[in-house]
Amino acid sequence: MTTQNKSAVVTGASAGLGAAYAQRLADRGYDLILVARNTARLEALASDLRSRTDRTVDVVTADLTDASQIAVVEERLRTDASIEVLVNNAGGSLFAPVAASDAAISEALINLNVTSLTRLTTAVLPGLIARGRGTVVNVSSALALNILPVSAVYSGTKSYVLTFTQALQQELAESPVTVQAVLPGAVRTEFWDGSGLDLAALPDEWIMSADDAVDAALAGLDAGEPVTIPSLPEIGDWESFEKARQALVPNLSQRTPAARYRG
Repeated sequence: MTTQNKSAVVTGASAGLGAAYAQRLADRGYDLILVARNTARLEALASDLRSRTDRTVDVVTADLTDASQIAVVEERLRTDASIEVLVNNAGGSLFAPVAASDAAISEALINLNVTSLTRLTTAVLPGLIARGRGTVVNVSSALALNILPVSAVYSGTKSYVLTFTQALQQELAESPVTVQAVLPGAVRTEFWDGSGLDLAALPDEWIMSADDAVDAALAGLDAGEPVTIPSLPEIGDWESFEKARQALVPNLSQRTPAARYRG
């Protein structure tokens, strides 16, 4: 995945995984369009990348929980023919029982993790397909699979990202456009601030650095993995999980109820 005079869009680019993606993609020769809420951090990252790599770096300040601000990014994705990569990294977290949660906070999380990702992907795909090349990376989470009592909303949003990506992979099976889902576990970033879960409460051996997580994700992309789980030692475990799911498919919709439900 190397190119010249082509652009990569990274959302949630001001820190953590997004900043690491920006750095790695610049090193691979991409010009960058960085999207996040914090203009000062975006500008600082952009300045560093310009001086270190001599790449063109544009900054787009946008709150992706807000429909009008999502629309600004959508317009860039639809109209900028240089765009070859979209990394949907922007996301938030919430760890609390549903009964103890604020519905408005949950709604904002869904808007960020699900709605904005869906809209931005929908905006960029027609151009990528028409140009005959491109990559979409959707950052999900290991908590799409490891569902916890306090992660109902968060795990729900990240499960959506995974299944949305898997459906796109089927849609684009005959296309040169690649779509990857990345399921990182705990990563040492600001993601945890205000999440309701203290990163310090987790064993250190569970926590990966952002640089290592992104390097693993890009290695998985280069290897053609449709789903990359940076911590998973054996990819065969994921493949077995998927085979078990596929084994259910022929019996998920039948004319009659299963025998155990019939008197």
